[in-house]
Amino acid sequence: MNKGDLIKLVAEKADISKAQATEAVNATFDGIQDALTKEDKAAFIGFGTFSISKRAARMGKNPATGAELKIPAMNLVKFKPGKALKDAVR
Repeated sequence: MNKGDLIKLVAEKADISKAQATEAVNATFDGIQDALTKEDKAAFIGFGTFSISKRAARMGKNPATGAELKIPAMNLVKFKPGKALKDAVR
């Protein structure tokens, strides 16, 4: 499923136009992104939780040359599925 498929599904299930569904889907994604940007969680009971994980800076090696290089610290997005989603997929 891609974003277009999701918009079509929301439009059909909510009995709204594709334009309204596009606004709803975009607003949902923007809300999740805003929460994560503020290093907050986006939790949806039964579906799952999006959160930020911090990865510390570390040293790595270029596999082609063997030269050492510094890999900077970064934030990663993590998703932990909820029980209902886990059960549905099983």
